[in-house]
Amino acid sequence: MRVSTSWIQQQSVGSMMNRQSDLSNLNTQLSTGKRINQPSDDPVGAARALDMSHLIADAAQYQRNITSANARLGLEDQTLSNTGNVLQRVRTLLLQAANGSQTDGSRGDIAAELSQLRAQLLGQANSTDGQGEYIFAGNRTGTQPFVSGNAVSYLGDAGQRMVAAGPGLQVATGDAGSAVFMDIPTGNGTFAVSAAAANTGSMVAGASSVSDPSASPSAWDGGAYSIVFTAADAYEVRDGGGAVLDSGSYDPAKGGSVTFRGAQVAFSGTPAAGDSFALGASGKQDVFTTLDNIISTLRTPNGGDAHMQNAINTQFANLDQALDSITRTRGMVGARMNSLTQQGALNDDLTLQYKTSLSDVQDLNYYDAISQLGAQTTALQAAQQTFTKIQGSKLFDYLR
Repeated sequence: MRVSTSWIQQQSVGSMMNRQSDLSNLNTQLSTGKRINQPSDDPVGAARALDMSHLIADAAQYQRNITSANARLGLEDQTLSNTGNVLQRVRTLLLQAANGSQTDGSRGDIAAELSQLRAQLLGQANSTDGQGEYIFAGNRTGTQPFVSGNAVSYLGDAGQRMVAAGPGLQVATGDAGSAVFMDIPTGNGTFAVSAAAANTGSMVAGASSVSDPSASPSAWDGGAYSIVFTAADAYEVRDGGGAVLDSGSYDPAKGGSVTFRGAQVAFSGTPAAGDSFALGASGKQDVFTTLDNIISTLRTPNGGDAHMQNAINTQFANLDQALDSITRTRGMVGARMNSLTQQGALNDDLTLQYKTSLSDVQDLNYYDAISQLGAQTTALQAAQQTFTKIQGSKLFDYLR
């Protein structure tokens, strides 16, 4: 085969250009520390590296979300703690007011402090976070949720702001004020007891509970009932239509409990014939109305009788339900914070795995690269020397 001088020169030039290109690519890898600097270096590896980079970015965003959510939940927990302290102080004052040694004047002083505590409670319910958003407004974080008039109105909604803490994991960063402060069960949470306004005896209804939900002949069904004392030592349990369902005796000197259909109500004092107490399913009452009722009760003149004691006991039950609402909400907040902490640790582990996989795909092996650098440098020098010799050779040099 006849090989021309120009063809040999072209091949030499091409060889040198290839060596220079390889050496340039290797220099780029050494300077960046990455084996893949553009998709053409390794199309499959570049695609996998892109996937890993997206996963790492997602994990970083999840961690930022968790940090933000923890801050907001921590602020909510502190606010709920302060709210609980306010309600505990209300309970302490209500216990003092229930003491028979109190006078109208002393009860009025207690009511004055309770009015200040009510204002403090309203302020806690309208707390904001570091961005000026209302904590208990649901999704309407730019609207003040609680407005006080003749009664406190809730202007927020029942929604909860959610944050993505991990793949498929959404965590609420707050609680709607309607659930925390407004929709609170009355009584013991199942039924409520109230004394008839026409009662003339000294009978006072105390603690109530559902002692046996499966009681025979029929369990508590949430209906409307009344306990009517037909004499100082006898009572009847009647349904809403007045039919007698049960009857029993009562000892005014010792007091006691009336139990029927799994419901139990403690009594003390001496009833007058015809005195009655209504039992009905628990309704909903906001904590501000409970405080208003307590204040109104304590400001009633000549209130040291059974009517006031029954009213105080009724509000005691409602106040305890409000405290339970705060406690339950704090428990849910703590559970969410624990979940975020665990997910944060999992995100850290996943990030480490993603970064390790990304490093395996795109990071450069410096030992191999340095070895290749020496070999490619030698190859380039050889190609250059070969070209120099070929370029300087002539046919007439061999005819001398």
